[in-house]
Amino acid sequence: MNEKLTEISSLLQAGKAGKCKKAVKAAVDEGIDAQTILNEALLSGMDVVGRKFKANEIFVPEVLVAARCMNKSLDVLKPLLLKEGSEPVGTVILGTVKGDLHDIGKNLVNIMMQGKGLTVIDLGVDVPAEKFVEAAKENNADIVACSALLTTTMGEMQGVVDAVKASDLADKVKIMIGGAPITSDFCEEIGADVYSVDGSEAAEAAYEICVA
Repeated sequence: MNEKLTEISSLLQAGKAGKCKKAVKAAVDEGIDAQTILNEALLSGMDVVGRKFKANEIFVPEVLVAARCMNKSLDVLKPLLLKEGSEPVGTVILGTVKGDLHDIGKNLVNIMMQGKGLTVIDLGVDVPAEKFVEAAKENNADIVACSALLTTTMGEMQGVVDAVKASDLADKVKIMIGGAPITSDFCEEIGADVYSVDGSEAAEAAYEICVA
């Protein structure tokens, strides 16, 4: 890998936002194209962060710092990527289901998915089933991903599955679920497509769906 790209990846993993942004600008000035910087420096760096998080080598604060670093660096690249006509890997509609106000896990999933090059439309918390469907239609989404932390709101996921399958999105989008009380058996029971145990796994699964 180009020395400049290696430096950017290392700075991102260390969460050095200011230095990383400067290094990205320097790489652009050297003539390295934006898509290469995105794929081989920023996304590869976030891949390392995701693997370390999954292996419990780093924790949520370190992931958040790396994500902040990536977002600042993307400020430099976004105008260039638009000029180059860069296509995102895919689009995910993300939210915590109706009646549930927990968002830490969802926010982590958002970060990890963006780190895989996915466009994430985050609907926030307390999201009714019809809003997931509307957003998926509006954004031509590949995946609807919903989270729940409370056992009392798990049933809302069935509502999301039913709403998607009753719409013209059926067979067009995959439904992904996750959260502390969720299991693979529950995923199968309600007819969702994918269950992920954590943010890193969710991001990997979403990426695989979109590039398949």
